Amino acid sequence: MTFPKNTIRIAFIIIWVILFGALLKRDYFIKSIDVREDQTIKRGREESFAGIYFQRERIGFVKNRLTESGTDEYILYQDAFLYLNILNESHPVDMRVKATLTRDMLLKDFVFHFTSPFYKMNAEGYVEGQVVNFTLTTGKETISDTIRLKKQPFLSTNRRSYLLKQGLQPGDKLKVPYFDPISLSGKDTVMEYKGQEKILLNKRVYNLHHFVETFSGIKINSWLDDEGKVVKEESPAGFVFIAEPEFKAKDLKVMGKEILSSVSIPLTGGSMDLTGRTSIRYKLTLPEGADFDLDKDRQSLEGDILTLQQRYPPETNAAACNGFPDELASTPYIQTKNQRITDLAQAEAGEETNDLNRIKVLAEWVFENLEKRPVLGIPDALTTLSTRMGDCNEHAALFAALARNAGIPTRIASGVTFFEGAFYYHAWNEVCLDDSWYSVDTTKNQFPADLSHIKFVEGETDKQVKIAALLGKLKIEIINDN
Repeated sequence: MTFPKNTIRIAFIIIWVILFGALLKRDYFIKSIDVREDQTIKRGREESFAGIYFQRERIGFVKNRLTESGTDEYILYQDAFLYLNILNESHPVDMRVKATLTRDMLLKDFVFHFTSPFYKMNAEGYVEGQVVNFTLTTGKETISDTIRLKKQPFLSTNRRSYLLKQGLQPGDKLKVPYFDPISLSGKDTVMEYKGQEKILLNKRVYNLHHFVETFSGIKINSWLDDEGKVVKEESPAGFVFIAEPEFKAKDLKVMGKEILSSVSIPLTGGSMDLTGRTSIRYKLTLPEGADFDLDKDRQSLEGDILTLQQRYPPETNAAACNGFPDELASTPYIQTKNQRITDLAQAEAGEETNDLNRIKVLAEWVFENLEKRPVLGIPDALTTLSTRMGDCNEHAALFAALARNAGIPTRIASGVTFFEGAFYYHAWNEVCLDDSWYSVDTTKNQFPADLSHIKFVEGETDKQVKIAALLGKLKIEIINDN
């Protein structure tokens, strides 16, 4: 199978999907602040809209509606729609949520739908105290699981007057736990009040309350009016949400600016010739406050200089590592214990005599049997096995499930890799043999992955969102040693 030239370029799209969901999630499931919103809800019961912008072009919108249900409940409806221009093709993305809330804005239950070309996901769940019970359906597969949070989850609308009722002074911070229905995980977010400031919006000056939300190293800025309504919100990935009337919010650019070119990282300092190299050095410029563990495995960091050493797996008699239960676990998106995964792992690698051969066989199968194309959604192994298509994220999820099923501790790595003159965001795998971790890229059919793979994050999509902190800010210079 030839390697499609655009496979690497499309890989970062999952970061947009996750971060887009992260922006939306503050409008359902979350703020764990015990204040009564009843009067605010009565004032904000009407529909509200926000336009979604990328590089000053409106590419989508969000619609919120809150209604009463009986005497002690509210029903929240939220719809979000946008077009993403990927390689000059318009890809529609549709997200919808319906949630039942108590009068105190506690979450009782929810239904969530996500649809894009070649992908569909539905999730629904209910809350019992601090536990969220949910069912996830992707394609023909249904998974049930639970998430335990630190506190019983609250839910807020795009009217957040409760923040203004906290008596915050500039510099004050609130720590907020939330449940994210897209990544199906719980996290802590920190909300810092920056005070009031004047901003120019649609040729008008507003005096607004500025908040900065931080989670997973990502900073999202929001501006609220005196009633607590969100007027503007922006993220480092280039999304900007602006409160607008319906007719304006729905006036979309079906084919906006191509987004991939906006996130590539040009290489400076020399040429990327990896022929015969066993190590390489890069000078990294990271955004202020970036929190990435770069000094591990085959990477070593001194100041701003990152050195990568090529690690080749043992030639024979390599054995899987012991003591890594998380890297062998089955998760909602890496369904290691599913019978279909078991059957495939057994059919392809069951007769292999050692763990190294099992890895090679399974990696080759994933590379040979998946069509390389963009899939806008949360990658999971079973959906990928059914559709037999995906970019690097789907490759990594399916390989992780197969290798774990075969008893190989396997994790997903995310970062950047070099392709045609620039670095692009990418995902691959790492496997543990003889107490060492080795990189495996089933999208490019590399074991080990070459020295252009710079790892920033380990984990599934809820961890990969940290990559968004680098967008537009990361710089990479190669240091050519003579």
